[in-house]
Amino acid sequence: MTLKTNLKFLLKSFIVVSLVSIISCESSDYVPKPKAYLRLQYPDAKYVSQNLQLPFYFETNTLANIKFKKVKSSSESYGVNLEYPTLKGTIFLTYKLIDKDKKNLIDYLRDAQNFTQKHTIKADEIPVTPYQNYERKVYGSLAEVVGDVASPAQFYVTDSINHFLTGSLYFYTKPNYDSILPAANYLQKDIKHIMETIKWK
Repeated sequence: MTLKTNLKFLLKSFIVVSLVSIISCESSDYVPKPKAYLRLQYPDAKYVSQNLQLPFYFETNTLANIKFKKVKSSSESYGVNLEYPTLKGTIFLTYKLIDKDKKNLIDYLRDAQNFTQKHTIKADEIPVTPYQNYERKVYGSLAEVVGDVASPAQFYVTDSINHFLTGSLYFYTKPNYDSILPAANYLQKDIKHIMETIKWK
């Protein structure tokens, strides 16, 4: 084959390949890829005991940064934030002292239940798990809020005499149940561990 023949052959081949590509692209239907989320894996939780200047002890995950302060209130009250920078979430804890006449206990219980019920508008379901530990005098419940909500988990615990503690989980992102589910499941285990390790002073 001469150089001229080779060039003609290559040119024809290029035109044929180009035409086939154009035709195949035009005739094929576009199929969008399904939505996907990152598969997030978190380290195994390592818990340490916290003996802060609070009316209770508890254990927290070493991933959490702890901030607490006394809150201005008619009764003794504290706010504790367990911040998880790597998970972009925070567990907010609020401690309140129960009055001697125990009248405010009913208010605290009502407020905790109302806070969870506010999520019923956007929640798909709200399974509630009761918790009781007679030995440590810790009684309460954990509510998992399923759906695109601001707070996917809330809980409260009390000894019904002196102490009342509520907690709620929030993420620094737009609520999307599917995308935050791995982090929410991880932090719900930490919430359960807090409930299971609380000891009143």
